[in-house]
Amino acid sequence: MDVLVSGATGLIGTALSAELADGGHRVVKLSRSRPSSEDTVRWDPDRGSLDASRLEGVSAVVHLAGEIIFSGPTDRWTQAKKQRIMESRRKGTRLLSEAVAGLSDPPRVMVSASGINYYGDHGNELLTEESTTGSDFLAGVCREWEAAADPAREAGIRVAHTRFGIVLSPKGGALGNTLPIFKLGLGGKIGSGHQYWSWVALDDVVGAIIHSLTNETVTGPVNVGSPNPLTNAEYTKVLGKVLNRPTLFPLPAPAARLMLGEVADALLLASQRMEPAKLKETGYQFRYPELESALRHLLGR
Repeated sequence: MDVLVSGATGLIGTALSAELADGGHRVVKLSRSRPSSEDTVRWDPDRGSLDASRLEGVSAVVHLAGEIIFSGPTDRWTQAKKQRIMESRRKGTRLLSEAVAGLSDPPRVMVSASGINYYGDHGNELLTEESTTGSDFLAGVCREWEAAADPAREAGIRVAHTRFGIVLSPKGGALGNTLPIFKLGLGGKIGSGHQYWSWVALDDVVGAIIHSLTNETVTGPVNVGSPNPLTNAEYTKVLGKVLNRPTLFPLPAPAARLMLGEVADALLLASQRMEPAKLKETGYQFRYPELESALRHLLGR
């Protein structure tokens, strides 16, 4: 396959591009920078700029690009930041979906990223792809994000929305950003620790995307999370065990809110017990379904 990938230099995009290339597929990358090779296509979602003629012949699309939701404690959600989060997903997805929909030979499939935040805070409820959406900011972002792919869907392209859980990698995200603290033995549960964290190893994120590309029965929302979600307290205990460090320093909810503002409730304290129902129904086999084995693989322990 010739696969067009946006966000190809990000955490997921880098791993996906390498896996596709190893599998003998050609990866064409969308980039805001000047193209460095014939396998790079320049685009500018803010200006609505994309040379669609360069996309002819592409058989599949993976759309991952978007403003980083949270990069660390100093990354506060100002109104300007929230607008960038929303608009980068809405504009970029619509621009790309309209471009591929208008091709003389459109791709067969488009996998467009979304997130677990679509569901909002649902406590202990087991969430499938049919569960109701949330009412907070990120739930709204996910709804707009998925709807922006309608032009591709209406053109007869099979569209799958991969709703990613908490992606685990030592190179970034929830695991990478907190590893230094946990390695020092200063980690602990967040808030009550009762909130569910639907985690997924980066290897399975890549696997689920490729499964969605190649399995023609996969369409619509696709929950991408381990079949064994854990509470934050359980996650913390397993991480401490793998690192052989104590986890005796909790972060109370009020302190988390004081440090991070709205981000704390949306990303750390919300409970989302997500089941990858569609992946299981369509035969995807998780490489790392259990947290301990996933962490030992990711951390080389």
